[in-house]
Amino acid sequence: MGKVKIKRKSTLIDMTAMSDVTVLLLTFFMLTSTFLQKEPVKVVTPSSVSEIKVPVQKLVTVLVDPQGRVFMSFAGDKDTTSTSGGMSTEEVRKQIFESVVAEYNRVHPSAKVNFTDKEEQTFCKTAMFGMPMNQLKKWLDLKDSKRDETIDPTKKQGAAMGFTQGIPIDKSKDVEMAPNEFQIWIRAAYNCSSLKDVMVSGEGIAIKADADTPYSVVQIVMDNLQTLKMNKFTLMTALKKEKGQ
Repeated sequence: MGKVKIKRKSTLIDMTAMSDVTVLLLTFFMLTSTFLQKEPVKVVTPSSVSEIKVPVQKLVTVLVDPQGRVFMSFAGDKDTTSTSGGMSTEEVRKQIFESVVAEYNRVHPSAKVNFTDKEEQTFCKTAMFGMPMNQLKKWLDLKDSKRDETIDPTKKQGAAMGFTQGIPIDKSKDVEMAPNEFQIWIRAAYNCSSLKDVMVSGEGIAIKADADTPYSVVQIVMDNLQTLKMNKFTLMTALKKEKGQ
C-alpha cells in the first residue's frame, strides 16, 4: 500500500493586522504618557506608607539637595495642543517669570534685570532651574547642553563660569520690603491664575529632597513657606515596601 502524502500547508503568517495594532498601541502610549522631567540633582526620596499621589499638573516642585541648594519647576494643567480651558506649562512659566522680574526689580531698584523675548521663551521651555536672578540672563543665553552642565552641582563647569547653583534662600521674615528670591518665586506662583487654587489648598506645592538631606536644610524651605502663610504642602516620598517584597 502506498504511503499517504500529507499536503504541506504554508507557514506564512500575515502580520499586517498585528503591525497595525502595534503602531496604534505605541501611538496611544506616546500621547498619554507623562515623561519625567530632567532634574539637576538626583535624589532618592525617603520611604513612607502614604499612597497619596503627587499630581503632575498644576504643581510647583521645590527640589532641595543635601547642601541646601534649591531648584524649582512649574507645571500647568493642559498641553500646548489642547483647546480646553486652563493654562499650558509654558503659559504658566511665562506668567510667573514676568511677575518675578517685576517684583525683583522693585526690591532691587539699583540692580534691575531685563530679559529679551528669546530669553523669556527659553525660560518657558526649561523644565527645572536653580539660579540667582542676577545670573539668570547669562544662563539662559547658553546652549541647552551648557545650561544642563552649569546647573548640575556635581559638575565643575558652573563654578568655572562663575555660576552659583541654587535659588537664593534664607530666613527672611520681611516678605514685603525684602523678600528673598525663593519667596519672590513662590509668591509669583501663588498669584498665577492657574495655580492659585491648588496653592491655597496645599496640593500645588511639593518639596522633594534626598533621604540623606538633613531635616534642618528642608526646614529652611518649610519656614519660608510658612512665613508666606503657606502652611499646606506635600513632602514627596517613595512608597515603603513590606518585608518580603
